[in-house]
Amino acid sequence: MFLGTFTPRLDDKGRLILPAKFRDELADGLVITRGQERCLYVFSEQEFASMHERIRQAPVTSKQARDYLRVFLSGAHPEHPDKQHRVTIPTGLREYAGLDRELAVIGAGSRAEIWDAEAWQTYLTAQESAFSDIEEEVIPGMF
Repeated sequence: MFLGTFTPRLDDKGRLILPAKFRDELADGLVITRGQERCLYVFSEQEFASMHERIRQAPVTSKQARDYLRVFLSGAHPEHPDKQHRVTIPTGLREYAGLDRELAVIGAGSRAEIWDAEAWQTYLTAQESAFSDIEEEVIPGMF
């Protein structure tokens, strides 16, 4: 499970050093792809294969499913960390997420997310207010 928030930097070649707490889970390979809210999702290869299998279950006749599948998979990029635990984020994905040098890498359960540090702070500030104001059960069985 991916948990926590880390603040690595992108180097001049578009690489980031994986947070130490995520390295074991991602050591055998990972997939980086477009996420929602203009971040990047990072899955272990195994979790990505599981996600792909669930997506494949969606009916081909569903336009929403086709659209989601195209956006999600067309941006997917497999990576293997090097000996320094670095992975390269392709230019297209860096542009999609608006990544500059300062990043926020967050744990989101079954995946990690890569955000531009400023975009993450803006998002988090907005969501923290909404989080405390939730009046209904968003996740069944929680609270």
